[in-house]
Amino acid sequence: QVQLVESGGGLVQAGGSLRLSCAASGSRSRINAMGWHRQAPGKQRELVAQITISGNTNYEDSVKGRFTISRDNAKNTVYLQMNSLKPEDTGVYYCKADGVTMAAGTWAPVTSWGQGTQVTVSS
Repeated sequence: QVQLVESGGGLVQAGGSLRLSCAASGSRSRINAMGWHRQAPGKQRELVAQITISGNTNYEDSVKGRFTISRDNAKNTVYLQMNSLKPEDTGVYYCKADGVTMAAGTWAPVTSWGQGTQVTVSS
């Protein structure tokens, strides 16, 4: 199992910046990828950015060029630097970790979610 704790959300004006952090802990799992998803009121949760242990990244189209995801593998911590924020970026941002855990002598996939952190961008 892995536990995820997010921080860094808040209220900012359009054009401002925030940096989200997600710290993972738990010795029973090995994390292969971490990322951020967000959910706006009345909308489905969507992938914002993801990074693998090898450094491969992918972004939701609307945040490309504005957001940067990074990861400290040694600390199992992922960051999301959000610049040029827009009101449409408003939502609850959830950290996600994908990995494997040992069960019955073999590795099994496991996905963990953080509790979410609110990001509000005002116009």
